[in-house]
Amino acid sequence: MTDEYGLLDTDAVDGVGDEWEDIDVTDTEADQIARERDREFEQFEARIKDAEHFKVEQSVFDDATFGALYKLVEDGHIEAFGGPISTGKEANVYEAKGRDSEVAVKIFRVNASPFQQMREYLEGDPRFEGIGNDKKQTVLAWVRKEFANLQRAREAGVRVPTPIAVERNVLVMELVGLVEDRARRLAEVSVENPETAFEVVREYMVRLQTAGLIHGDLSEYNMIIHDGELVIIDLGQAMTVHHPNARDLLERDCENVASFFSRQGLDVSSDDLFAFVAGDDARLER
Repeated sequence: MTDEYGLLDTDAVDGVGDEWEDIDVTDTEADQIARERDREFEQFEARIKDAEHFKVEQSVFDDATFGALYKLVEDGHIEAFGGPISTGKEANVYEAKGRDSEVAVKIFRVNASPFQQMREYLEGDPRFEGIGNDKKQTVLAWVRKEFANLQRAREAGVRVPTPIAVERNVLVMELVGLVEDRARRLAEVSVENPETAFEVVREYMVRLQTAGLIHGDLSEYNMIIHDGELVIIDLGQAMTVHHPNARDLLERDCENVASFFSRQGLDVSSDDLFAFVAGDDARLER
């Protein structure tokens, strides 16, 4: 396999699909910081509120969110905040200076997130049994799910943004491309070598599946090119192969990927791609 598009080298991933992380959604130190509200925290909160690029709705920056940001600064994961990268229904993403490089800070909305949609993706995931219908716990579970998914994907040899830290409803990860030189989605670029790009995407889909994950929303809009690397993004909704809709969602991923590369002139089909990715995994049989 050519190294074009930055395909990561990895040893075979054996038997990790049913070994799952313990994920805790109880109150964190950020909640305690927000409750105690000492002088240093109040000064930090006032500075953030006064920053022009942080003048956003309360649904994003509640007291506990300020507590999470304060804790991430105290722990050295964030040194200075930059401007917004994107704003969505689920979260806002900001550029920041980290310990060694620029980072992306993704702040999830606790009060205004699409709660029911999140629930649908969490159900059937062995990491989140017993979450119930508590909205706050669901959102916090979603944040930790994205962090865990990124970690798992990296360990499986998939090029994704490197997860750095998570605190309550705030996720810090590698910033792939600076704001002024942002990475481009696959849909926005002219793919010079579609055959190789397809091989890389297909291999990453196999590695995810071998690690027990299905992306669930994979398309040319969730793959980016930067510095010659093909990077898979937006793994928040990625679910385990145990999810009741795992096969349907993998089929949709295959349809999206095959459709895009067919438009690039390749002779690929979603059925062939699904067979290649799923292999003989009994968990994806009907």
